[in-house]
Formats: sequence, structure tokens, C-alpha cells
Amino acid sequence: MPIGHEEIVGIVIVASFAAGLNVYATVATLGLLGHTTYLQLPPTLHGLTEWWVIGIAAVLFAVEFVADKIPAFDMLWNAMHTFIRVPIAAFLSYRATAHLSPTAQMIATAAGGLIALASHSGKTAVRAAVTPSPEPFSNIALSAGEDAAAIGLTWFATKHPYVAVAIVVVALVIMVSFIRWLVRAMKRLFRGARQEAHALEAG
Repeated sequence: MPIGHEEIVGIVIVASFAAGLNVYATVATLGLLGHTTYLQLPPTLHGLTEWWVIGIAAVLFAVEFVADKIPAFDMLWNAMHTFIRVPIAAFLSYRATAHLSPTAQMIATAAGGLIALASHSGKTAVRAAVTPSPEPFSNIALSAGEDAAAIGLTWFATKHPYVAVAIVVVALVIMVSFIRWLVRAMKRLFRGARQEAHALEAG
């Protein structure tokens, strides 16, 4: 399915968001769509359609599928992937927009990295709020939902890029709002703990 330049930009935005959730699922999905010619990727991204690239991404996705559902360990896993998801999203954005001017390409690269960082940070913030729960089911459900969102949004963007971009924008607004609320809640918690400690010292 051939796509125009505007559609490519839309897919880049959505893929960057999806990469922030699960970069391996995103790469494998793009690779499979391109390999089956369901999606005509830009020539600069044809490397994603190689079976060895799809295979590695699929194996790493399988590893993350398990690791990301283990309470507490998932926080360490996500922290390490800050240095994987964001750079890969930026690189994909850079390669996908090679047809643009150098300035526009660098803007697209920075935007791809920032979008991935925002979705990754939102994912991590939600996990930080849910992980202390003693039952593992909420953590597993969240992880499965993120996996499904990464794959589903990437595929959906190939058919309805503008609608997919709108969904990503709404999701980013919700994530940023949640992060701000969580930061304020943590500040109130620490402030209350300090006040109690000072009261005990004074007593």
C-alpha cells in the first residue's frame, strides 16, 4: 500500500509513541507490514523488512513480554529501556523522513525522540503507581494492554494515520496530566513525612 509524505509523517508520530511503549513490538510490526508489502515503507526503512531484523525484534518482544509483567523487575526493565526506546524512535524518525529538508528531518527526529520519551515516561509513571499493589494481575493487565496498543496503533496508523495521530495526541495529554498529578502527590507525601519527622523531633 503506497503512502504519501503526509501519511509517512503521521505513521512516524504514531510509531514513535508505540516505540515508547514497546519498541520491539513496534519494529516487528513495521517490519512484517513492510515485508508483506501491506505497507510500502520508505526506501530508507527497507532494512526493517529483512527477516533477521524481524526475527530479532520478535525474540526481544517475547523476552519483554515476560519481563515486563514481573512486578518490581518491570521498573528496572523500563528504566534500562529509556536508553533503547527513545534513541530507536529518534533513529526511525530520522530514516523515515530522509525525503524532507535537513532542517525538517532534524525536527522530525527530535519530535520522534520526544514523543517516545513522553509515552515511555507515562508508561513508567503508571507502573510506579501500580507496582506497589500486592496482586500481580493489574501489572500484567497493564503490560498486556501496552503490548496490544503498540501493535494495534502501529497497524491502525497504516490505514487511518490521521485518526491514529489524534488518538496519540489524546493519550499524550492524558499521560502528561497523570505524570503531573503523580509528581504533586509524591511532593505532598514527602512534605507530610518531613512534617511528621520534625514533629517527632520536636516532641
